[in-house]
Amino acid sequence: MLWFAAGGLAAAVLLWLTYRIPPVQFNLEWRLDSFSGIVRGWLHPGETVPTPSGFVAAELIPIRLPTGTPRPTSPAPPTATPTPLPASVALPAPLWEKQDWNNCGPATLALGLRNFGWSGDQFTISDLLKPDRGDKNVNVEELVYFVRTQAGWLNADFRVDGTVDQLKGLLAAGLPVIVEKGFILGEGDGGGGWAGHYLLLTGYDEASQVFIIQDTNPGTGGPDRKISYAELDDGWRAFNRVYLVIYPAGDDARIQALLGTDADPAANRAEAIDTAQAEIAANPQDPYAWFNLGSNLITFERYGEAATAFDNALSIGLPWRFTRYQFGPYIAYFNQGRFQDVIDLAETTLYRTYKAEESLLWRGWARFRLGDLNAAVADFREALDYNPNYLDAQYALEYVGASP
Repeated sequence: MLWFAAGGLAAAVLLWLTYRIPPVQFNLEWRLDSFSGIVRGWLHPGETVPTPSGFVAAELIPIRLPTGTPRPTSPAPPTATPTPLPASVALPAPLWEKQDWNNCGPATLALGLRNFGWSGDQFTISDLLKPDRGDKNVNVEELVYFVRTQAGWLNADFRVDGTVDQLKGLLAAGLPVIVEKGFILGEGDGGGGWAGHYLLLTGYDEASQVFIIQDTNPGTGGPDRKISYAELDDGWRAFNRVYLVIYPAGDDARIQALLGTDADPAANRAEAIDTAQAEIAANPQDPYAWFNLGSNLITFERYGEAATAFDNALSIGLPWRFTRYQFGPYIAYFNQGRFQDVIDLAETTLYRTYKAEESLLWRGWARFRLGDLNAAVADFREALDYNPNYLDAQYALEYVGASP
């Protein structure tokens, strides 16, 4: 019996040591995580984010916004003289790169930067933005941060509430565009279901109504793929129709002219509120429209209305991965004093995506406001364990007087 136990222990140690060999770990890590996601799905079934426990809705709560969201009073930027768009555009395709596990953001940004002579790869970006391969999200703000701080001759910015025509206009001006959209994973990929994904747009063809995309997905992606305008917009609206543009530093005036009224971030968000309201009026059961409304209201610190919009989105039903990518409900609930709802939503997210540093951060802030300093510090430190470069967690620890 002893020799059997000793043999089992030796085998376990050997397996562990083998796994710790970098090439072996690199190739097995994502498979183990994918299997873990499937198991967690079995133990915690459900394809939607549960409604926060503190909210009970028998019917959707209407939002009565003030007539006309205030628009900025600063002078409007000059707009480019309208010219007919060409029937088709095909920008040079960058050297394609298959994304690593959970790495579509860095991989897609790498493709976009290569259009401007950048020589790095996806790992140059992910080493800074998501050092832990198990971190499943990179925000569009983080992509912009990388360009502005690590590619000095370039700049980048993002806006929301984009349209197909805006995308075509930017492409016609010689600018590749990054968008984030929803799509459906295969069953063997972390349990399947809805997920978010970045794409680089490098052209379009008006006759066939398609965009040319560079898709880093290792399964279904590849260089110079095509997606219809309708299919792109259908998945794009789940992310507030966000789009990111990379351009040479010093080219700001031309970019502002191309963006038109969207050049002003506040005006852009005000228009996005109008879009969300129109989509809600057309279909009050559209959870993405309600979520987008809440996200845009946060820009104007209208947290009560935003919280109601998020309540409606959650009560209708959102895919369970949704709060892995977007964090508006945390901000709105926290500023409304709904700290337990922040904790409940964060714990739901962390059960299936345990390396979500943003959810750890907001759970920590909620625990701090409820008086549990030790638990808050533990959350902030765990967020930093997964991403030592996470500035918000560094600030949180400094704010509460704790060391990293």
